[in-house]
Amino acid sequence: MLEDHTAAAPPTPWPAAYPEGYAVVDVETTGLARDDRIVSAGVYQLDARGEVQDHWYTLVNPERDPGPVWIHGLTSDMLAGAPLFGEIAATLSEKLADRVLVAHNAAFDWSMLAREYARARATTPVRQRLCTIALSKELRLPLPNHKLESLAAHYGVVQQRAHHALDDARVLAEAFRPSLALAARAGLRLPLLACQPLTEWSDGPSAASPIGYQGGRSGHAPAGSYRPGTWRPSRKRPACPYPNPGRYVPGEQLIQGMRVAFSGDTSVDRELLEDRAIEAGLHIATSVSRLTSVLVTNDPGAATSKTVKAASFGTPVIDEAAFMQLLSHVVPAAPSA
Repeated sequence: MLEDHTAAAPPTPWPAAYPEGYAVVDVETTGLARDDRIVSAGVYQLDARGEVQDHWYTLVNPERDPGPVWIHGLTSDMLAGAPLFGEIAATLSEKLADRVLVAHNAAFDWSMLAREYARARATTPVRQRLCTIALSKELRLPLPNHKLESLAAHYGVVQQRAHHALDDARVLAEAFRPSLALAARAGLRLPLLACQPLTEWSDGPSAASPIGYQGGRSGHAPAGSYRPGTWRPSRKRPACPYPNPGRYVPGEQLIQGMRVAFSGDTSVDRELLEDRAIEAGLHIATSVSRLTSVLVTNDPGAATSKTVKAASFGTPVIDEAAFMQLLSHVVPAAPSA
């Protein structure tokens, strides 16, 4: 009998820069506003390669009306005896510590958790998050849309209890594992974003603005705080090291130092877009002026302050898809004399 000496193909090396663990999270809430509360939370802990290590679930008493019961199924009676967030914060921190928070539309889950921790006068241990919507886009998965059910269907994951925090976290964990493996095989840089915990919080009359996936930034508010009507903490940007070369010329390439402004919703997380632009040597402008090189918007017809100013100044306007394409070929700044 002949022995088979055929050597198996060596496994693809796992990227050394990838995180050592993940916490796949889903929270159900009383609504989408800045003063809404968490009513349940589910966490799946995964190791560096996406294998499940443990899972955890809890109800949370929101100390208010539970909101859309027809969505999450949790009534006031069911939540009356549940622990307050402050009572589960320490346990939740153990589940999140030293892991990247993974969620579907992670900006929302992270913002809800950050506010709950701040209300409880506690600090979340989360330092980075990964949105599976952004990862799906990076992988160019052939999805009809970016709903969790579409991502689950793509990988053949069966949902058992939609909008139940633990089952949503399970479904996402099962869909995240093959996405992570695809990214590793391709040597793809994961779309990780830094998380700045809140240091203080107060619910007030101005705290009822709705939260959208790509909500506005909080301008120049102190890091770790929120200005009324906003929900995303400000991030101090490094100064652009290159001089502004002027306006973007349609049909040509972006040049390092150009001032880029964004307006309206983007399909890729806004922070991710801005991070990539800064890494490419561009300057992120929070408003449109005569010095702005280009405005990026998916709705140029919207009469926002930025689009109106861009029109008055003759500032070139491009959409997100064009910007992403240009971002991969930014021309180096001209050497200084």
